[in-house]
Amino acid sequence: MKLREEDVTIAADGYDIQARVVAPVGAGPWPGLLLYTDIFQLTESTLRTARRLAAAGFLVCAPEIYPRGELAGVALEFDDAGKAAGLGAASATTTAEFDADRAAVLDHLAGRDDVGVLHAAGFCIGGHLAFRAALDPRVAATVCFYPTGLHDGKLGADDPGSLAAADRIRGRLMVIFGAQDPHVPAPARVRILDALYAAGHDDLELHVYAQGEHAFMRDVGGRYDPALTDLGLAEAVSFLRGR
Repeated sequence: MKLREEDVTIAADGYDIQARVVAPVGAGPWPGLLLYTDIFQLTESTLRTARRLAAAGFLVCAPEIYPRGELAGVALEFDDAGKAAGLGAASATTTAEFDADRAAVLDHLAGRDDVGVLHAAGFCIGGHLAFRAALDPRVAATVCFYPTGLHDGKLGADDPGSLAAADRIRGRLMVIFGAQDPHVPAPARVRILDALYAAGHDDLELHVYAQGEHAFMRDVGGRYDPALTDLGLAEAVSFLRGR
């Protein structure tokens, strides 16, 4: 499937959010997918994934997650300095700010003539942000790839209380973990699953991939697992399509 790409500026309350939109060629409407990056923002690695999802028939909107301050518009390097900068920006961002960004991007997608139903997905911190996007009743289905901070309330500058709000999710939910992820080890995964079941999400879809490390879908570095990446994307596409 041929794709079209555009950089868009999404107006928020007193600031702008830069995003890349990748979609199939044609008028649509296409299912809209809010795709959250990891802490490194809009890297070519994330954009390659966005293109794969768009080729499956989605209009993918991947926004920067730090639209305020010095990292606005910056794609970070996959090195110690980039990691420190990304984590620093996350720790300076409040839950209210993350939520305001989400609302602005979903408003943008909902207002496009080439978008139909709305979905969300994300990786690492973006997996947590996708979970929070699922709190919006407009989001029909969400895929969280190895979301960090759900089990211990760590997202940014404050405790977001995301798991405690899980009963507000009305759409379908899929969560994918790597079994060897030190950021979300087995006890953390059990805590997340217990909380989601207690919130009434006993029909969610959960995948734990043997040998999968944290960020196993990022196609840069030694953690990358191409086979598990293909599996995860295939599962996500099938799930978002409603099987």
